[in-house]
Amino acid sequence: MKNSIIIGIACFIVFSCKGKTAEEVKNEAQIPEVVHVKHHTDLEKINFKQPEWAKNAVIYEVNIRQYSPEGTFNKVTADLQRIKDLGVDVIWLMPIHPIGKKNRKGSMGSYYSVKDYKAVNPEFGTLDDFKNLVKKAHAMDMKVIIDWVANHTAWDNVWVKEDINRYTADSLGNRPIVPEGTDWEDTADLDYSNPSTREEMEDAMLYWVKETDIDGYRCDVAGMVPLDFWTTLRPKLDEIKPVFMLAEDGEPQIHQAFNMSYAWDFLHLMNDVAKGKKRITEVQDYIAKRDSLYQKEDVLMYFTTNHDENSWNKTVFQRYGRNHKNFATLAFTLDGMPLIYSGQEVGNKKELQFFEKDIINWKSDPDSLQTFYKDLIKVYKETPAFWTGENKGTIEFIDSKSKNVLIYQREASQQSPVTVILNFGYKDYWMPAEVANQIIPQDVGVNILFGGDFITEKGNFYVPKYEGRIVSF
Repeated sequence: MKNSIIIGIACFIVFSCKGKTAEEVKNEAQIPEVVHVKHHTDLEKINFKQPEWAKNAVIYEVNIRQYSPEGTFNKVTADLQRIKDLGVDVIWLMPIHPIGKKNRKGSMGSYYSVKDYKAVNPEFGTLDDFKNLVKKAHAMDMKVIIDWVANHTAWDNVWVKEDINRYTADSLGNRPIVPEGTDWEDTADLDYSNPSTREEMEDAMLYWVKETDIDGYRCDVAGMVPLDFWTTLRPKLDEIKPVFMLAEDGEPQIHQAFNMSYAWDFLHLMNDVAKGKKRITEVQDYIAKRDSLYQKEDVLMYFTTNHDENSWNKTVFQRYGRNHKNFATLAFTLDGMPLIYSGQEVGNKKELQFFEKDIINWKSDPDSLQTFYKDLIKVYKETPAFWTGENKGTIEFIDSKSKNVLIYQREASQQSPVTVILNFGYKDYWMPAEVANQIIPQDVGVNILFGGDFITEKGNFYVPKYEGRIVSF
C-alpha cells in the first residue's frame, strides 16, 4: 500500500497503496527526512534465523482477482506447475479475506479492506480450496505466505460490532476513523493501545498457520503497527512452525521481527534513473548506504513492479522503457530476494485496475519475457555470488568510463568473481581497454552466463544498447 501520513505540520511518510510515492510527497512538502510514527527502536532483535532455503529464493506475488477470468484459488492451483517451472520458491497471495461493502471503493473493493480475518473471500472459493492450494504448493516444494492487513479493517468488519474500542478514536471520541492523513476512506484504523486489539489480531494470525499450514505473512504497511506487536507475535508463530515474515516497510528496525523488508530506496532510485533525474552509477552509493544501515543477515526484497507500482505508478514498460530488462537484471543480481508480480513474466502491459475486474492477458508475450525471466532466475539460483543472507558475496563496482553503463563484480567465498555489465544507454558500449584489463584476466576464456554475444571476432568486448551481460572468467 502506498500513500502519505500527515500529522500536524510535520509529515511522517509511510508506504501504502493508493496515491503518490513517499518520494513525491516528500519533495512537494520539502520534508527533511522520512520517519515511521509507530516504530520503537529500543527493542532487541528476537531470536530467529533465516531459513536455508531463503538464500537464493524467488518470490512470486499472485493477484488472485486478476489472475484468471474466474479469479479463484483453484485457477491459481492449476497454474502452480508453471510457476514452479519458472523457478519460484515462495508464493505470496494478495489478501484472501472477504472485502467490506461499507464505504467500498469501486464495484469490487480493495483487497486491503478486510471484513473478516478468519474467513476467505467467497469470490475466490472455499476454505478447502485454499487449503488445497497450500497443500499442492508444498508438494512442489514451494512456500505460501498470505497478505495480512493489521493496521486497519473494513468499516463493516465483524470487530466493529464485537468491540468498537478496538478502533482509533478522533479528538471527540468518535470511533472508528479513517487512518489519519490517508485517503483510505474504505478502512477503519485499529487502536493497538487496546490489549483486546492485540489479542484478537494475534489469535487471527495464529489461526491461519495452525489451520491451513501457511508458511508466513506479507504484512501490509507493517511500520504503521507498533513494532512490539510484531516482536511479541513472532515467537508465538514460530512455536507452531518456523515462519517467513515479509514487511511492507523499509526501515532497518523492522528486521527485529521480520525476515525480509522492502528495498524501497532501490525502487525509487531506479525510477529516478529512468526519469533521467539520477545516474545509474549512483547504485554504488545506494549499496554503501544500505550496508551501513542493515545487518548482514537482513534480507531485502528487490523488485521493479508489484501490485502498487503496476496499478498506481504505471507498468515497467511505461516507467523503464527499453531498459526494463536491465532493471530486472539488476534486481536479480544484487544481494536480496527478487520478486516477480503476476503477469510481469509475460510482459503484462496493463495498469491493472485495483477495485475492478481486469484480467491479465497470459497469451501475449511478444518479447519472450517468460524465457528471459526463466533464464535469469536460473543464473541467480546457480550463482552463489548473487545469494543473500549472512554469507552473501561481496560487491565491487568498476568504473565503466560511461555514465550509462554499470559494471560490478560479485564474489562468494572460494568462488571465482562474476561480472555484471548493464548498458542503459542508447548507444552500444565498447569496453575501453583500461576497463577490460581491470576485470578480464589475461589468457582466460570468457563464460557468458546470461545475455548474448560479448566478444567480437577482433577480440573487442561490447554490450549493445539497452542490454546486459553476466560473465565469468
